[in-house]
This record gives sequence, structure tokens and C-alpha cells, in this order.
Amino acid sequence: MTALDTARARPRAFWGDARFVLGILLVVASVAGVWFVVSASRQTVPAFAANRTIVPGEAISGDDVRLVDVSLGQLGGAYLASDALADGLVATRTIESGELVPRAAVGEATAVRTTSVVLRSAVDVPGSVAAGSVVEVWAAPLLERGDYDAPRILVADATVVSVTRDDSMIGGGSAALELVIPRADVAATLAAIADESALSVVPTAGAAK
Repeated sequence: MTALDTARARPRAFWGDARFVLGILLVVASVAGVWFVVSASRQTVPAFAANRTIVPGEAISGDDVRLVDVSLGQLGGAYLASDALADGLVATRTIESGELVPRAAVGEATAVRTTSVVLRSAVDVPGSVAAGSVVEVWAAPLLERGDYDAPRILVADATVVSVTRDDSMIGGGSAALELVIPRADVAATLAAIADESALSVVPTAGAAK
């Protein structure tokens, strides 16, 4: 028997078989991992999306939202699920039309410290201002001689609920707006309205609308 025949007849080393088996296991694990990721990405869950723009302080009912099937993965817990809509929930920030409703954007009515007021802007309101827009309210106090003092910021962070524009000659391009403002600014706002201050509503820099 030659040396070559002896080498062929020698049993295969165990470590060679183990390495082969380990390679097979790694391939199987890789395929299983890819299958799990693809399967998870295809799984959808029902979540609420807004039917319209909902502003802070507004109550959220079944008419304001609709259920949609979405793939959220690990983010599923961050959005309002189908069994989480309850009476007494209000928006704590603006929720845009079509947006999935985040859990962080809703809360109990008692936790919302805002109030709605209606005022008329003395100057034209840009066409970009609509429901959900974030605006500033400026006030120019009326002086005794009929003039107005220099304007100052009255409310730094207000959210528009609705806008009614008056484009007639008599209206002078003014607009009546319903705004959501912090309760801390209510007294000063009502005082400015009562004192016939000239109020101006302007979009906040960087606002979405």
C-alpha cells in the first residue's frame, strides 16, 4: 500500500465534519433571519389616522379619525390603537389631516391648558394661514387721541381653528379668526379686545402652514 492509499484510507478528521455542520447552521440561521425580517415588515396593525386637521384642545371622536392598516413594527406602541379611543380624549397638539394619531398627541381634557377665543385681525391675513397654522397675535394699544401705540406681541403661540376672511371694500381685507391660546394669555387678550387695540395675526416663522 502506498502512502497515497494510506492517506485515502485514513478516517476523516472530526474537526472537518464539525466545520461543515457549523457552516450549514450559519446558512440556515441567515435564511431564517431574513425570513423573519421580511415577515415582520409585512405585518400590519390597525391604527387611527385623522380625517381632518385637529387643533389643540379639540375633543377627538370617531368621526374625526378612521382606522387604517399600517406596518409600524416596533413603533406600533407610539400610535393610537383601535382599542384606545375613549371619551374625553382631546388633542394636545395639532394633528394634521391624514396623519397617524400619536399617543403623545392626545390626553385628558383636564390636562390641556388652552382656551379658544375669536378675534378680528386689523390687517390682511396671508392665504397660507388655515386651520392648524401656528400664529402670533400682535396688539397695538389704542391711544386717547385716536392713534395707536407701537405693536407688541400679545400671544406668542396660538393655533388657528378657523379663518373667515372679508375681502370686501368695507372689510378692508381683515379676517375673523378662532384661535386656541394658552389660558395664561386669555386675560390679556380679552383686555386688548375690550380696549379696541388693533390686533394683527401673523404666521410664526417656520410654521408648517
